[in-house]
Order: sequence, then C-alpha cells, then structure tokens
Amino acid sequence: MNPYQQSVATTRGATQQFATNKVLRNTYALLAMTLLFSAAAAGVSMAMNVSPGISLLCSVAALVLLWFVVPRTANSAAGLGVVFAITGLLGFGLGPILNHYLGMANGPQVVMMAMGGTAAIFLGLSAYVLTTRKDFSFLGGFLFAGIMVAFLGAIAVLGFSFFGVALPGVALAISAMFVLLMSGLILFETSRIINGGETNYILATVSLYVAIYNLFTSLLHLLGAFGGDD
Repeated sequence: MNPYQQSVATTRGATQQFATNKVLRNTYALLAMTLLFSAAAAGVSMAMNVSPGISLLCSVAALVLLWFVVPRTANSAAGLGVVFAITGLLGFGLGPILNHYLGMANGPQVVMMAMGGTAAIFLGLSAYVLTTRKDFSFLGGFLFAGIMVAFLGAIAVLGFSFFGVALPGVALAISAMFVLLMSGLILFETSRIINGGETNYILATVSLYVAIYNLFTSLLHLLGAFGGDD
C-alpha cells in the first residue's frame, strides 16, 4: 500500500470511528432522557392510580407506534417525538404494575432489587461490549425468533387468564426467557453501534429502551414470585 492509499485508509477509518462515537453518544444521551421521562410518566400514573385497562391500552398504543411509525420517522426530527411518545406511554402503563408490587409486604425491596438488577445487567453488558468490541450480530436471528416465541407465549398466558385459568409456572418461564433475550438484545444492539451496523441513534435508542423495559418488568415478576407474594 502506497503512502496515498495509507492516508486515505487512515482518514476513512477515523471518519468511521467519529461517526460511530457520535451515534453512541447520541444514543446514550437520548436513552437517558427517555428513561427519565418514562419514570416521570410512571410516577404520574401511580399517583393517579390508573387502572390495568388503561395500562394495557397504553402498551398497545406504544406497540403500534413502535412497529408502524418509528421505521417511517427514524430519519427525521419527528422521530424524536415518536420516541418520547412510546417511552411515555410505556412508562405511564407501568403505574398499575408498580402500585401492585409496592402494595406487597416486601414490595419496595422487590422494586428496588428489580431496578438495581436491570441497571447492573445493562451497565455490565454494555461495558463488556464497549471494552472487548466483540461482534454479536450473529445473535440477530436467534433473538428475533426467541422474542416472537416469548411474545406469543405471553399473549397465550394473558388469554388463559381471562378465562380464569392461571398458568404461574409458564408465566415465570416466559419472564426468565425475556431476561435472557433482553440481555442478548443489549449485547446485539450495542455491538451493532460500535461496529457500524447501526447508524441511526433513534432506532438504537428504541431498541435499547425496549430491552431495559422488558428486563425490568421480567425481573420484577420473577423477584415478586420468588419473594412469595406474587
């Protein structure tokens, strides 16, 4: 390689690294803001003592935005508003769930442990990928299939519950499955960012937020059940 080619390669590499670092910074900054906004929405929902029905409607509305609106607005300024709408709706929908667990004898400890566990898993996995810079893109197909199976399983459990058939063992298994899948999603998405596979910080933020949200709710379910009060 002649000096000119070396210079071009070095410049290209520096440009790509700068772009990657920019996506990473923007993603973490937006993720922090959405988590705070979601927490505030959850606080409002708890204070209003919102019903589980309203919580379900918020979740459905968030899913509609996530599946059909985010892909169309991710490359525009409108995408930021959509991201905050999704995280606000999901946060607001957490109100009844948090009130339920906080109403248990050891509820505050369960909620704090779920929050601490979620933070520890996210920070630990993110730090691992950022330090090793390993490529976890091979997890993509497995994660997609696993999330679909877990999601359909959760819908089935919910459907049975409407007919008075409780499946606590299956529900716990699905929560455990979600913990593993969301941990994998954090590895997958973070590695995509640092290896140039994800160049849109709005899409990256949504993916990481969904992973954190599902990780927290799944840990909450598991800890509440093993605490003997769920």
